[in-house]
Amino acid sequence: MKLIRAALATALFLSVLIPTYYLHANFFKVDVVFYAAIADAVMAALATGVLLYVLKGFRVFNHFERLLLVVIWLLSGYAMAISVPTVIDRSLSFYILEKLQQRGGGIQQARFAQVFTDEYLKEHRLVDVRLTEQLASGTIAIQNGCVRLTAKGESLASFSRYFRAHWLPKERLLLGTYSDALVDPFRNSGAQPDYGCQ
Repeated sequence: MKLIRAALATALFLSVLIPTYYLHANFFKVDVVFYAAIADAVMAALATGVLLYVLKGFRVFNHFERLLLVVIWLLSGYAMAISVPTVIDRSLSFYILEKLQQRGGGIQQARFAQVFTDEYLKEHRLVDVRLTEQLASGTIAIQNGCVRLTAKGESLASFSRYFRAHWLPKERLLLGTYSDALVDPFRNSGAQPDYGCQ
């Protein structure tokens, strides 16, 4: 009996989450897609949690079980926020599929670098989007046309470099060859460019 009611309550959560996300995405200003989707999940989980106390059919649950359902919904909302809107918004893999479809189903492999630099960056306003996300996250500050790391950004960059060097696969398949190239992508960087801030 409780399992069926929990499934119904979860269906109710989804029936609140999906329209909440749709309305937010289509009729309100959004700074960062991921943060907006998380906020929608939190609102839907809390609203559905209130309904657990109001609707008679859910009085079968004790307080702890209701709390657990809300926690499950929060985690599910987080997973959905990452897995659907954020992945589609940020994914180079989805871009490749969409670009192939736009160009009639095929693009010469040797021209993909050109597609990324000439089309992807412009079409998806990639620099603007990523700088906006980093500003909203507090990892960068922009002052007088110079983008600088904050202390938080410095910590995250150090963690990322450590994780990349020690925890990403050392033998990763890259177009038919296993390589460790991505554990230190700066290994073969050229000379210091002149775009640094003074």
